[in-house]
Amino acid sequence: MTDHNGTAVTHRRYIPYSHAHYGGDLVDGAYGLGMFGDVATELCILTDGDEGLFASYADVQFKAPVRAGDVVEATATVVRTGKRSRTVEFVLKVVCRAQPDKGASVAQVLDEPIIATTATGTVVVP
Repeated sequence: MTDHNGTAVTHRRYIPYSHAHYGGDLVDGAYGLGMFGDVATELCILTDGDEGLFASYADVQFKAPVRAGDVVEATATVVRTGKRSRTVEFVLKVVCRAQPDKGASVAQVLDEPIIATTATGTVVVP
């Protein structure tokens, strides 16, 4: 059994305005969880040569709002390697934010990314 602890995968994505679900251009929390599934899949392919299966989430926390026009970064990091399971820590950060009050297409790279969502999950590989 190979120890994959510390192995990480990161994806970045622009959130289009068509994904706004609530007032204030807020995006639902499921958007970040979907990204966590994508980075977990790539992580399993990288470490085990298989897409794996997502078994469970634990301790999902929504810490800050995610809005349409944001650029977000989802990272998955293996923190425990079992025989067939991997415990993975997830972080979703907002790295760029739209500034509609300054113009229709104005946005900025944030000096300090905003941690929007964290979670721990378990994936299973064959």
